[in-house]
Amino acid sequence: MAQLRTLSGEELARLYERGRNVLPGGVCSSTRWNNAWKKPVYAQRSKGSRFWDIEGREFIDMSMSHGAALLGHAPDCLKQAFDQTWELGVLGSLDTPFHIELAEELCRIVPSAERVRFTNSGSEATLHALRLCRAVTGRDKIIRFRGHFHGYHEFTFIGGHPPADQIDAVPPYRESVGIPKSLAELIIAADYNDFEQLEATVKRHAHEAGTLLIEPIDYNCGCILPEPGYLHAARRLADEHGLLLFFDEIQSFAKQSPGGAQQDFGVTPDICTIGKSLGASLPLSAICGKAEIMDRFKPVGDVAHSGTFNAPLVSMLAGLGFVREIQRPEFWAKINGLGEILYSGLDAIAKRSSVPVRIQHHGSRFGITFGTREKVTNYRDTLCHTKERMLKFCLETTNRGVYFHDYGGGACHHGYSSAHSPEDIAKVLQVVEDSLKCVS
Repeated sequence: MAQLRTLSGEELARLYERGRNVLPGGVCSSTRWNNAWKKPVYAQRSKGSRFWDIEGREFIDMSMSHGAALLGHAPDCLKQAFDQTWELGVLGSLDTPFHIELAEELCRIVPSAERVRFTNSGSEATLHALRLCRAVTGRDKIIRFRGHFHGYHEFTFIGGHPPADQIDAVPPYRESVGIPKSLAELIIAADYNDFEQLEATVKRHAHEAGTLLIEPIDYNCGCILPEPGYLHAARRLADEHGLLLFFDEIQSFAKQSPGGAQQDFGVTPDICTIGKSLGASLPLSAICGKAEIMDRFKPVGDVAHSGTFNAPLVSMLAGLGFVREIQRPEFWAKINGLGEILYSGLDAIAKRSSVPVRIQHHGSRFGITFGTREKVTNYRDTLCHTKERMLKFCLETTNRGVYFHDYGGGACHHGYSSAHSPEDIAKVLQVVEDSLKCVS
């Protein structure tokens, strides 16, 4: 084990200053600035269910790299991947038999996968997949849902999480400055789980929208699940009106089953993106779909998709380790067993709490919405969420040794890994109950 070091107050102040001088806000990703802490989260080591920060504090991690570390931090399959990559040579910008092997595994376990193309980040995957969808349908506009998240690029960072006074804006609200207004004209936003609105929207825009883009489980708004029959309705409407049904499963892949939400709910899309946990904490995502769609990618077809760092060998080997692990029945027995303990405990705590709070879950991840005890079914239901309480809650849990990522105070998602123990879960439940008392 690497030697842990606790920085003094003076050393910490110097480090934060150094960070601010060379990194905007001292961080490499906007959400790594912790609004609850009022400073960045700088870690020095992680293993299993835990990480240690530069102040020497140990945390049970209930973020797990936003779901990427489903096998825990530093799992054995990563060590094997690093060692094997070193033996073989990095082999940058070259495919190997391992690329084929991982694609074969995904075609076997992901219902919609007949062909696979690998990318690194989820944003990258949805960007290239949408280009493909537009090429196949010949229609540029996208029907997407408020509250769903499909990456930070200009084609989807529109209409997902608008402020209350912009929720019905036409064209939809752009979620960052710097996104051209013209791109918002390509987005048609709808409310999730509203059957009548879905049918009306598809019928009204089928002549110009070729893609129905869905995050089957909206983890980014407190874990909103599809209402019974909703995904089936989306499948039927897409078929009737010639749209491609696109499931963005970057987050929902392998959270309750190897095949993701499409396996969980029994609805197969035309195309999907998977990732987050696929690389066992390394950057790895994939576009999976029907052969007739995927074969529009060059060199077979006419849609460009390339990149020097697409699918590096080490990520392929890590991905192979991951998919082998999630096909073991014992893996899901542990994941589901921990979930039964955690979620029954959280539900009981929420009922006892004087603070109105709703906890929803699917597989190894769950969401917390402050301000309601009622079922949350779409983005509008989350507008009651109180960010101040969320930030206070995150500060209280970290003061007690359990790390919940704050997401700027938003109703987002948290979770555990196969490396968590029943003892970890017991401590988490106690910390959540104690922290909720402080929030009230």
